[in-house]
Amino acid sequence: MVSVDDLKKIWLIASLEEPLLEKIRPLSQLRLFGEKAVLFEEGQEADTLYMLLTGKVLLELKASDTIMISLEAMKPGDPFGWSAIVPGSLYTANATCSEPCELITIPGKDLRQIMDKDHLLGYRIMEGISRILQTRLLTRTNQFLKTFQQLPDMAKLFKQE
Repeated sequence: MVSVDDLKKIWLIASLEEPLLEKIRPLSQLRLFGEKAVLFEEGQEADTLYMLLTGKVLLELKASDTIMISLEAMKPGDPFGWSAIVPGSLYTANATCSEPCELITIPGKDLRQIMDKDHLLGYRIMEGISRILQTRLLTRTNQFLKTFQQLPDMAKLFKQE
């Protein structure tokens, strides 16, 4: 069983008051996964929010049949699979355990129902989701610019400035 102390280890919900965490706790399940376990794949229906307690999870995109691009490495305390909170969403990447992992999972549909009933809880969670989106957008933009600057024709343009 997931404890309130376990939930407080996840930065997305760590600042929530105990009564709010107690609303989330019954939905939460503690799950163990081995190295190389695939948690979800790009394009799959997003139905579960994941929160990493121990281990490491890689978020990756399949660029071709032989190339996987690593987007981000999840570390303990990180939430991922937040698309599960948005009705009708699909996961936008693959999530694979790069070592044995201990995760808290929450069904997205159930969490949405609680968020709909308790607007403060919903607001606080969505505030955290917006921080995830902001960080990822900045990271992806920087990755794009770095890659763009590596192109021979573009490198010339950047050197002229």
